Amino acid sequence: MIAVVYSGSRLADWRLAEKGKIVAGFKTMGINPHHNDATKIEQLLHKSNTLINYAEKIKRIYFFGAGASSAENEEIVSKAFNSFFRFGKVFVGHDMKAAALATCGDHSGLVGIIGSGSNAAYYNGKKVEQNNYGLGYILADEGSANWLGRKLLQDYITQTMPAELVRKFDEKYPLDIKIILDRVYRQANPVLFLSSFSDFVFENREHDYMVQMISRGFTMLFEKYFVPLREKHKEVNVNFTGSVAFDYQDLLAEVAVAHGFKVGIVIREPIHNLLNYYLNKNK
Repeated sequence: MIAVVYSGSRLADWRLAEKGKIVAGFKTMGINPHHNDATKIEQLLHKSNTLINYAEKIKRIYFFGAGASSAENEEIVSKAFNSFFRFGKVFVGHDMKAAALATCGDHSGLVGIIGSGSNAAYYNGKKVEQNNYGLGYILADEGSANWLGRKLLQDYITQTMPAELVRKFDEKYPLDIKIILDRVYRQANPVLFLSSFSDFVFENREHDYMVQMISRGFTMLFEKYFVPLREKHKEVNVNFTGSVAFDYQDLLAEVAVAHGFKVGIVIREPIHNLLNYYLNKNK
């Protein structure tokens, strides 16, 4: 039996499969070594009855997640998974590798993630080439749910959000500046708080304010990351994974064309393609 896991900051998507068939599919809380040490990750695994039931049967675990971008962070995840899956071999990779495998397979291409966070890279068909783009939810994540949440709260607090949206926001969220600042600067996992406002963005996606904000985020993503990647690799096709990329494909395509790119494959959740990839590898 194999387990394939794709984790964002909010949720981790799991698929367990045996002899080419899915045995179980479910979600847990997100697993991010930036926010969780090995002990906390193992505690999270123990909260899933499905994992407890199948732990000893799983022989290979393929984990991909935000934050697993360094040897140190990979070790945090590996330590927790090796302790829990005592008879399994654990493979840990960054979420960019997952996006590359899910959209490009064993072929080269430009790849982007726009979900809870955002990132960009060139995939040579075997590995994702290293770059300095994965700067996290404070220094980067342009266009992502986290970035949209930040912008939304900034405009709400500074009273630069359109009045009709302020009324809707107040009806939906019992917040004031004190609560917002506490959640962002004092509470754990502020990225989860920030990205949670993506629901409000989606509910009001037809409003000009939202259209402009989303397009601005995508524009920053292309200008900061994809344009430099194209200059080096001469690629114009870009593939994406992530909820924000999927939900706003029309705006993403417009921004891409404006910068001389063409959007190829866009998938919300890479877990399905990842599972198929590893099922083929484990025949």
